[in-house]
Parts: sequence; C-alpha cells; structure tokens
Amino acid sequence: MDTVQTSNKSKWFQYLLLVILAIVILVPFIIGFWTSLLPTAEISQGKLFSSNISLHNYVSAMTKTPILRYLWNSLVISTITTLFQLIFCSMSAYAFTFLHFKGRDALFYVFLATMMLPFEAEVIPNFATFKSMNLLNNYWVMIIPFMTSAFGVFMLRQSFKQIPTELKEACDIEGLSHFQFYGKCVLPYAKISLLTLASYSFLSTWNQYLWPMLTTFSDHFRPVQDGLRQLQSTETFNDWGMIQASAAIVVIPTLIVLFIGQKAFKSGANEGAIK
Repeated sequence: MDTVQTSNKSKWFQYLLLVILAIVILVPFIIGFWTSLLPTAEISQGKLFSSNISLHNYVSAMTKTPILRYLWNSLVISTITTLFQLIFCSMSAYAFTFLHFKGRDALFYVFLATMMLPFEAEVIPNFATFKSMNLLNNYWVMIIPFMTSAFGVFMLRQSFKQIPTELKEACDIEGLSHFQFYGKCVLPYAKISLLTLASYSFLSTWNQYLWPMLTTFSDHFRPVQDGLRQLQSTETFNDWGMIQASAAIVVIPTLIVLFIGQKAFKSGANEGAIK
C-alpha cells in the first residue's frame, strides 16, 4: 500500500513539474501572439489587455514588408540543405559502418573531432573562400557550408550499427551491390533516424542568423531570421505590432515541422513495436 502511494505521489510530482515547465515555455509565445493582435499605439503604452484586437498587423506585415520573400528564401535554403544532409550523412554513415578500409575508425574519430570546432572559428576562412568564388549574396553561400554534418553522420552510424550482420551477409549472398543494400535495406530500417535528422537539419538551417547576416546583402536572398532584424532597421522600426506579427508568422513553419516530425516519429515507433 505504501509503495502504491509513493508511486502516485511521484507521478503527481512529475505531472506538476511538467505543467510548470509547459507554462514557462508557453506563456512567452502566448503573450507574443496576443501582442501581435493589438494596435501598436496600445503596445507602446503597455496596454496588454484590450478589446481592439484584429489581424491588421498580419495583413500589414504581408503587404508592407518583404516577409513572404524572406519565408520563401528560408524555405528554399532549409529544404535543399536538409536534402543534401540526408544524402551525404547517410552515405558517409554507411561507409563508416559497412565498408572496411584501412584507417576507417581513425578517420571517423577525426570526423567527430570537427564537432568541437565552433562555427564562429570558420566564419573568416569560409567568407574569404566564398568571396573568391563570387558566391556571396546567393542561395549557395548558405547551403554549401552545411551540406553535411558530423552530428548527422554520428547519429546515422549509430542507427546503422543496429542492423543485424546476418541481413548484410544475406544481401551479399543474393548479389546486392552496396547501393542496392543501402537503398533497399539500410534507409528503410533507419527511417526514424532519418526523420529526426531531417527535422533537426531543417530547424537549424531555418534559425540561422550569423552566417546569413554576413553573406546576404539584399532582400532577394535574405532568409527570414536576418529579415526580421532588417525590419527593425527600416521605417517599420516603431511599428511593434507589425514586427510582432512578422515574428509570429516566422514561427508557424517551425511548428509545422515539429508537428509532422513528432507524428511521423510516433507512427514509426508504433510500427517498430508491432513488428
């Protein structure tokens, strides 16, 4: 009986902690969304409780600012970067898992060591390189440096190592090539890990700020995070309602990606449990 009561108390404590954390995380988003519905004059006066709510700020953001162009730029950059990371990271992880060559493990550890190097340390040489290639203020300047990642290779390698060796031996007996085994067996087996990497890659690219700020100089290529900063330096600086509405619009795609990723992850986990 005491054990049951202790277990119930532990569960209630966990639920209480989760509720508190949810409130801490959600309250700023709720306040931000509510503020985006208020007139700028009332925001400036600190009037957060008002009946004058409307979607005027959202209409103004989409008609008076290039926010839609920023969203399109970020969508293109994030999507292409994610696709390249899925291809290159999965192929590298396959090589580090199933191919046997001299120095494979040592090379993998060197590859992992690059994770300890902060991107800020690479900014100057990367900037000089892309400037010499005349790729500044271009989509590719924000895609090429992030076409692969050591973290993605490490995560997929750990997933690929869970594939039974008997499956690889059976495929070798059947005469499947490395590309056939990679496409027909390895990728379907690691579907959840690939979805996780895709979500991580997309959100990381979408939220980039420093590198786009240094390498883009026009609204035609500027992504959304740098575009929000640009809005605050133009004539819309004092229109806080419009800026807050723009920030709310920017968050929507990330929420969609998280929702789709979570749903896909749950469905994949359920399929794995059934099997």
